[in-house]
Amino acid sequence: MTQEVLFEIVGKSGVITLNRPEALNALTLNMVRLMKPVLAEWAINDAIEHVIIEGAGEKGFCAGGDIRALHDWGKSGAPEAIGFYREEYQLNRTIKTYPKPYIALIDGITMGGGVGVSVHGSNRVATERTMFAMPETGIGLLPDVGGTYFLPRLPGEIGAWLVLTGARLRGADALAAQVATHYTPSDNISTLKAALAKGGDVDAILAAHHQQAEGASLPQQQADIDRLFAGDSVGDIHAALLADGGDWAKQQAEALKSKSPTSAAVALRQMRDGINADFDECMRIEMRAVTRIMAQADFYEGVRATIIEKDGAPNWTPQQDINAIFAPLGDDELRFEGEA
Repeated sequence: MTQEVLFEIVGKSGVITLNRPEALNALTLNMVRLMKPVLAEWAINDAIEHVIIEGAGEKGFCAGGDIRALHDWGKSGAPEAIGFYREEYQLNRTIKTYPKPYIALIDGITMGGGVGVSVHGSNRVATERTMFAMPETGIGLLPDVGGTYFLPRLPGEIGAWLVLTGARLRGADALAAQVATHYTPSDNISTLKAALAKGGDVDAILAAHHQQAEGASLPQQQADIDRLFAGDSVGDIHAALLADGGDWAKQQAEALKSKSPTSAAVALRQMRDGINADFDECMRIEMRAVTRIMAQADFYEGVRATIIEKDGAPNWTPQQDINAIFAPLGDDELRFEGEA
């Protein structure tokens, strides 16, 4: 059986390779469970100066979580349906608080769960093959894995735009959006890894391999994004897009209209609440929301329409009480190591 995650010490680098290239390295529960103890061990190993995480194959860094498994667990009432998120969020926090440089080589598709194991680290290196997105509202889910924290902190209203439309950022735009900290051509990745393996100042090494990213379109769209995605409700934003009348605005309105109304409302609430919450609280917000979302119809309908039957025609069931989705979980609140 192929190992789903590979761990190797190369010089001064601890290297994690997500190893499911046939599934674009989508995260399984097993992968989450394998990574956390190794990261803990490497954190106290003086021979390792930093951690590198990458994806096997040429197409994906990590395309998200194992959505089909989550669907099947949820349908059968298995505890893993919620347990997966609980363990994944613990891993996200381990990365966010990691005591050593953590360098994600996001060379390929980076979505959902792949964002959670990359964006919270100290450094993210994009390439021309990078394709970043948070497309969860299109399957009736929510932009989690710490999205409540990092997305509202991107420039302007980029976070709201990304989660409401599922927009995709190529490498140059990932850098412009501050999702990536550095950019280098994919054919330079092996050279960069070799330089890191020799050890030394990570910032200086990354800066030496950083190159100008060509073809970014986001800087030209920023003003429109900030103006049109500043509303307090999904309805307000949709109305603003329609009122604008431009081709780009029309495209965004169509994308927004295709998403789960409940998921879109939840995602916008995350953007507005997350900017004033610390990381741990943002993760608790997500645990509350995903617990409720997994008990509702839209996720299963979204997976049916996009992954199982692939008819692209989900029949959404809008929820009226969004506040209930964010209500505290009582004894089931997400708790981190060291908390009572």
